[in-house]
Amino acid sequence: MPTRTARTAWNGTLEQGSGQVELTSSKVGTYDVSFPKRAADEAGGTTSPEELIAAAHSACYAMQLSALIGQEGATPESLDVRADVSLGPDQGGGFRITGITLTVRGEVPGMDAAAFEKAAQAAKDGCPVSKALTGTTITLDAALD
Repeated sequence: MPTRTARTAWNGTLEQGSGQVELTSSKVGTYDVSFPKRAADEAGGTTSPEELIAAAHSACYAMQLSALIGQEGATPESLDVRADVSLGPDQGGGFRITGITLTVRGEVPGMDAAAFEKAAQAAKDGCPVSKALTGTTITLDAALD
């Protein structure tokens, strides 16, 4: 399996500096980052480590759930996955990711709600990004549309 790479170029102090995150492996884009905007309610056109983790987690989870639904003999017509990643103070100082909520709504012909919930939970536990984030509380809200 390949290794994927991103890089960040940063200039200045934490409070007044800024940087650019480059998705190096895919070359799909470079995105601005800033600590004041990271900690603000409105991102103002910048991304953050938490948003990038949310993107990675939602994509990974969708792939894992699709695979598990397929193993049950069904095919999802659609999976809408949202990952909300929260940042908060760390008791030891600084900040930490305080939790992640995965929300999934699916359209899966031939699969009942109980089977969907079982696959959804297994995907949460088995997704490689979930495994990498085991020090964080990950909650799940799963339902068929």
